[in-house]
Amino acid sequence: MCTKYAWELRKLEEISDKVTEKNNNSEFIETLTNSAEFGIINQRDFFDKDISNEKNLNGYYIVRDDDFVYNPRISNYAPVGPIKRNKLGRTGVISPLYYVFRPHDIDKKFLEYYFDTTVWHKFMKINGDSGARADRFAIKDSIFKTMPIPYPSIEEQRKIGKFFDDLNDTIALHQRKLDKLKRLKQGYLQRLFPQNGEKVPRLRFTNFIDEWKQHKLSEIATMNARIGWQNLRTSEFLDSGDYMLITGTDFKDGKIDYSSIHYVEKERYDQDKKIQIKNDSILITKDGTLGKVAYIEGLNMPATLNAGVFNVRVKENDLAVSQYLFHYLKAPFLLKYAAEQSTGGTIKHLNQNVLVDFPIPLPIKQEQHKLGQFFKQLDDTITLHQSKLAKLKSIKQAFLQKMFI
Repeated sequence: MCTKYAWELRKLEEISDKVTEKNNNSEFIETLTNSAEFGIINQRDFFDKDISNEKNLNGYYIVRDDDFVYNPRISNYAPVGPIKRNKLGRTGVISPLYYVFRPHDIDKKFLEYYFDTTVWHKFMKINGDSGARADRFAIKDSIFKTMPIPYPSIEEQRKIGKFFDDLNDTIALHQRKLDKLKRLKQGYLQRLFPQNGEKVPRLRFTNFIDEWKQHKLSEIATMNARIGWQNLRTSEFLDSGDYMLITGTDFKDGKIDYSSIHYVEKERYDQDKKIQIKNDSILITKDGTLGKVAYIEGLNMPATLNAGVFNVRVKENDLAVSQYLFHYLKAPFLLKYAAEQSTGGTIKHLNQNVLVDFPIPLPIKQEQHKLGQFFKQLDDTITLHQSKLAKLKSIKQAFLQKMFI
């Protein structure tokens, strides 16, 4: 995407007008807000309540379709505050604490995508006022409107806008596919497992007719956990080694993120035989974020766990299949049970004497194998779509930064 024309730099005030039009006589009553994550949306939709008072809307600025709004409130999404375009297709009003401007002689999509980058943040940080409130970025209007805006030819602006529109459409398509898969999985969880004391699920694979039997988790699996942090201190964690240490922070989408793993010395590993992790182990967090579950497979070195995690292993009594048990534990059933049975105040704890009684419905082993394989394939498909979506978003961010430098 090249051009023979050099890009210019124009001040914001040269390609836009500051909106000072007030909502006289309360002509418009829909109050808008500028969210760094969601853009310009209805205030009630964002805050779940009305912040403004309809009786005092006369002093609010009118925001028309395609107007831009700068919100000085800073956040993790917007370290200098967001600038967003009104794409609602209707007119509303916004607090005078915001800076509203109406562009002209520039492609609006091009300008919108420019403000999706962080390129303009440098100007803000250099020119922002010191001593500002911790939650707001302070910059004078007279300085803000001198912000330099890259200005290629209108034709190139339009091509850049269309390029990112097409990329956004692709991202939205993958997001819809992912959302559909997640809804599909939730539906299968409700239909392929018995609900509310039922003896059989509503949907089954062919040739399976036996009633399911109810068991406590302690009847089909062992549960072991490290007792207390004093047995393994943070100072003993290694960045590499032959003995892997797994914690709850390493869980990601039901698997272990091995890129974040720490290690411990062999002597520490040998002291903890009962909690040594092997392939087919199922790990469950018991502190903080309760009921997160991860399945261990592909492990090629000795591994142990830190405090805050249960190591669950299927007993050799021929009742349960590890992959089936993992997917049942990973389903919302355990999360609901954990929330109801956990103890503690701000930080919740799932005690082992509670977890042992968690009810597990079991079909015959052949049906367990089928269910385990089915949900594994579904999870793998969801993970694949998540990976594609994350890659597309990363590509978009890379293009945003490189296109506007």
